[in-house]
Parts: sequence; C-alpha cells; structure tokens
Amino acid sequence: MAYSETLKEAKSIIHSDKSKNEKLQEICELLDRDVKVFDWTGFYLVAEDEENMLELGPYVGEETDHTRIPFGKGICGQAADTLKTFVVQDVNKAENYLACSIHVKSEIVVPIMKEDRFVGELDIDSHTKDAITPELQSLCEDICKELSAIF
Repeated sequence: MAYSETLKEAKSIIHSDKSKNEKLQEICELLDRDVKVFDWTGFYLVAEDEENMLELGPYVGEETDHTRIPFGKGICGQAADTLKTFVVQDVNKAENYLACSIHVKSEIVVPIMKEDRFVGELDIDSHTKDAITPELQSLCEDICKELSAIF
C-alpha cells in the first residue's frame, strides 16, 4: 500500500494553526487510521523537569504504565540515547524491550530532531510480528523530519 496520501495529510496537520499537542494527537489518529498494523501510536517527549528523561505525550491505543522512560532504558530510551531509528520485528528477541502489552509483537521508534537537538520520538507498537516494512519506516521517518518544525 502506498502511504503518499498519509504523508501528505500529516504535512497538512503539521503546518496547520493548531497547538503542538493537537498536531501530535492528530498524527497519532492519522497513523492509527491509515496503517492497519499500527496498534499503539504515540509520542514521547523530552521531559521539561528532568534531563535525560522521556515523558509520554499524545497517543492512541491502550493505556501504558510507561509514562516516563529514562534515556537508555528500553527501545524508546535507546533511540533517545543513540538518535537512531529502532525497528524491532520481534520484541521477544529484544533484550532491552520494556513490555507494554502481551499483544505487542513489533515496534518502531523514530527520533525527532530540532536541528541538532533531540526533542522527542514517535513510538509505534504492532500486534503483528515483522510488521514494520521499509515503506512504513520511511513514512514514520519522513513525518518525524516534518515534525521538527513544531518544536
């Protein structure tokens, strides 16, 4: 499936007059709607009150106990530490995975950079093993590049 329309709609949301949180929430809802294998879509943002800490932002999906994640801990923390996209096709084989739900089988985490500064990340869980195709990775990375404009 081609996701060019999804990216186009994401760009429209990002460049709208809405607040940052409204934009992030709408991006979550868009990805949840358009990508069948995405079962939890959310953002972790750098905490304002503590260095090297991620704080849960807008999301769509089941509630999570992981509302604050230290840099380096879990896949989200690793992405924050390394500033690299992490794709885990089978979370049961990932040593550093923080279990959110027994249903999660694969995950992608994409850092969001504002120039050279890490500001947050897009975190997506799927109940399908091997769900993150190169096309989906590109879509998520392209959205995160666009998102740098709102931070």
